[in-house]
Amino acid sequence: MKMLPMRKLFSLLLHLLVIVPSHGFSSHTPALRACSTSTGSTGNRQRPSASPIITRRIQRQPLLLFSTVKDDEITSTESSLPTDPDNAELVAPQDASEDDVSSNDNDDNPLSFFLQNTVFLGIAPTPDIVAIATIYFVEGALGLARLAQTFLLKDELHLGPAELSALTGLFVLPWTIKPLYGFLSDGFPLFGYKRRSYLVVAGLLGCASYTALGHDFGGLLAPEQMIPATVASLMISSGCIAFSDVVADGIVVQKTRDSDDPALAGGLQSLCWSSAAFGGLLSAYYSGSLLQVMKPQDVFQITAILPFLVACISLLIQEERQQQPKDDEIVVEMVNNEILTTNGSEDSLTTSTTTNGDLTISNGDSATALVATTDDDGVKGQIQALWDAIRQPSIWKPTLFLFLWQSTPTSDGAFLFFMTDELGFGPEFLGRVRLVTAGASLVGVWLYNRFLKTVPIKDILFWSSIVATPLGLSSLLLITHANRELGIPDAAFVFGDDVALAVLGEFAFLPTLVLAARLCPPGVEAVLFATLMSIYNGAGTVGTEVGALLTKALGVTESNFDNLGLLTIICNLSSLYPLFFIGWLDEVGAASEQEEEASQLQQALPDDDDSTTKV
Repeated sequence: MKMLPMRKLFSLLLHLLVIVPSHGFSSHTPALRACSTSTGSTGNRQRPSASPIITRRIQRQPLLLFSTVKDDEITSTESSLPTDPDNAELVAPQDASEDDVSSNDNDDNPLSFFLQNTVFLGIAPTPDIVAIATIYFVEGALGLARLAQTFLLKDELHLGPAELSALTGLFVLPWTIKPLYGFLSDGFPLFGYKRRSYLVVAGLLGCASYTALGHDFGGLLAPEQMIPATVASLMISSGCIAFSDVVADGIVVQKTRDSDDPALAGGLQSLCWSSAAFGGLLSAYYSGSLLQVMKPQDVFQITAILPFLVACISLLIQEERQQQPKDDEIVVEMVNNEILTTNGSEDSLTTSTTTNGDLTISNGDSATALVATTDDDGVKGQIQALWDAIRQPSIWKPTLFLFLWQSTPTSDGAFLFFMTDELGFGPEFLGRVRLVTAGASLVGVWLYNRFLKTVPIKDILFWSSIVATPLGLSSLLLITHANRELGIPDAAFVFGDDVALAVLGEFAFLPTLVLAARLCPPGVEAVLFATLMSIYNGAGTVGTEVGALLTKALGVTESNFDNLGLLTIICNLSSLYPLFFIGWLDEVGAASEQEEEASQLQQALPDDDDSTTKV
C-alpha cells in the first residue's frame, strides 16, 4: 500500500486539528487521548470535549473530516479518472472552468498576480477560489468560541464536571452522520443548487445559533429552560459546521476532478488546509484572551459574524442550477464517486441484460455502449455493497479494534475543573496551552512522516499506548501537587506534559487514519471511509459519556477532587485493554495480500469484449 505523502498527512492533521466540531470542546482520550485539551476537534485529537485544550493523555482525535470521503485525501486524484483510453470519451472530465484553475490570466493585473503567487499558493484568485478559501478559514476560526462554550456551561449555567462531560458527548453527534450530509447534498438540490444553497442555509443557521447564545435568547426563557436551549443551540451550530465542511469538501473534490491542470489538486488542497490552519491558529490564543476582558456571550456575538460570512461568500460560488430530467431523457448515473451521466432520446436507447446480471444500455453505437450493474444502481445498491464489505473479517475486525481504541473513558471534564478551580488557571492561559499544543501536534506529524511512516501500524499503536500510559499518569504529580516539591511550577508542568502528549498523540492517531484508508476495498471507498470516520467519532462520544459516568460515580465535583487521581488512573489504564485485541489488525495485511494477488490475476486475463465499457 502507498503511504500518505507529507502534504496529505499535513493537510489531514490540519483538518483534524482545526476543523472540529466547533462546539469547542477538547478531546481527551485515555492513554492515547490522554491529554486533553482541546476542542471538540480532532485536532488535538479533538473530539468535542468540554475542556480546553489541555490534554492529560494522548489525545486520540475523532475524525471529523470527510463528508463522503475525499478520495484525493487518501488516494491520488488520478484514481477517480479512467486510465483506460477506451473510457476517455465516455467519462472524460468536464472542461475545467477558466475561473477554477491556476491560470496566467492574472498576469495583466499586478495585484491579482501577487495574490495568486503568495496568498493563494499559485491558484488564480477567482471568486470561486476566494469563497472556498474563506469557508475553510472560517471553519478554523470558529474555534474562537471553543472556550466560551466551556465557560458558559461551567460558570454561567453552573454545570459540574460529570454534567459537562456528558453534554460534551452530545455536541459531537452531528459529526457522526457526515455521510448523510453527503447524500443530501449530492442527491437533493436545495432551491436548485447542490452546494451553494446548503452553504447559505448552514451559515445563516449557525449565525442564528451563536446570536441567540450571545443575547441569552433575548431574555425570553425561564432559568430552567436555559440549559436545554443552550445545548440545542450548540448542537445546531455544530451540525451547521459539519454540514458546511462536507459541502466544502465536495466542492474541492469536484473542482480537482473537473480540472485538467495536474497542479490544481495539490495547490487547492494546500490552499484549503492552510486557510483552515491560519484560522485555527489565529483563534487558538484569542479564544482564551477574549474571555479575560468579556463574557462568553460577547464572544458568541463576535463568533456569529463568521458563519454569516460563509452565507454571504457562498453566493460567489459558480454553480449551474440543477434541472429536472425531461420526459424524453434518460439519465444513467454511477455511484461510488464514478460520476457518469448520459442524456439521450429514449427511442434511441436499447437495453439488454448480460449473463452476469449486468445491464447494458446502448444508443446504437457499439463503441459507446455502457454497462452498469443493476445491484449498484442507486442508494440501495450502495448500502448492499457497504454491508457486503463490512461483513468481511478483514474489515469488521480492524474496525471493531478502532472502536475499542477510541471509546476508552476520559477524565477531561473533571481535569478542566481542577485546572481552573484548584490551580487557578484562567481562560487566557488555557488559550496559550491550546496554541502550543497545536504547534506540537504539527511537529508530531512531521516526525511521523520522517521516521515512522514505514513502521507497521500495529507496532506504532502498541508502543504508543505503552509509552502514553505513564505519560498520562504523570498528571498525578499535578493532582497531588508533588510537582511543586520537585520545584516544577504548575504552569511549566502543564506545558511540558501537554507538548509531549500532543506529539505522541499524533504518532498514535495518524496510523489509525492510514488503517481506515486501507480497510476500504475498491468500489465502496467513499461511503465506507465516511462510515469508518462516523464510527470513529461515535466511539469518541462513547468514551466521553463513560468518563462522565465514572466522574459521577467517584464523586468528583467542582469542589471535591479527592478521587480525581483514581479517575485518572482508571481512564489511563483502560486505554491498554484494546491491546488484547490488536491481533485483529493482522487481518488488514492478509486482505491486502489477497487483493494484490487478485489484481495481478485480473491484469493477466484478456478482455472479453473490447467494445464494451464497464462502469
